[in-house]
Amino acid sequence: MGFKNYPSLMKLCGFALIMMLLLSACGDHDYSPKPRGFFRIDFPAKAYQSYNGGCPFTFDYPTYAKVEIDSMRGSKPCWLNVQFPQFNGTLHLSYEDVTSKKMFNELVEDAYQFASKHAIKASSIDGVPMAYPERKVYGMYYTIDGNTASNAQFFLTDTTRHYLRAALYFRAEPRLDSIQPVLTFIKKDMDVMIKTLRWK
Repeated sequence: MGFKNYPSLMKLCGFALIMMLLLSACGDHDYSPKPRGFFRIDFPAKAYQSYNGGCPFTFDYPTYAKVEIDSMRGSKPCWLNVQFPQFNGTLHLSYEDVTSKKMFNELVEDAYQFASKHAIKASSIDGVPMAYPERKVYGMYYTIDGNTASNAQFFLTDTTRHYLRAALYFRAEPRLDSIQPVLTFIKKDMDVMIKTLRWK
């Protein structure tokens, strides 16, 4: 092939390239943004069992969780962890034997302060009072919205002798949008615990 045909060859190649680009653009392509995806979570069936250890209280907890004694340094008797292994979550329970009105007031204030610690990253903190007079169970449930380390906490008391505080934590980066389905699932278990708690 001589140099005389070189410009014609370049035009032919250029035409072919333009045709290929035009044809590839005719396909049915959707370039709209896709929603963020998350791993599918298989939730176990709801079923409960009774915790009746050596502590001055009992409650029902799910069969897919396990109750362990808190072994952290500084833990007191009847500080327990309700572990949710498949969700990397722990509901920390701390029990105090109330010995005076002053101590009771301090414990209630502590519960408020523990919930308020998350205010920096929380979009809202909502405290809802609870009362079950037939069981002498009273308390406050804190819902903490936002990318916080703990999104659900509560305390229960009979106001004279018993005080039990609970705080739910996940061993994961605090991103509410990714943990929301699990949080909703476990909060139902927390509701069952509250409604079945009895003092001994």
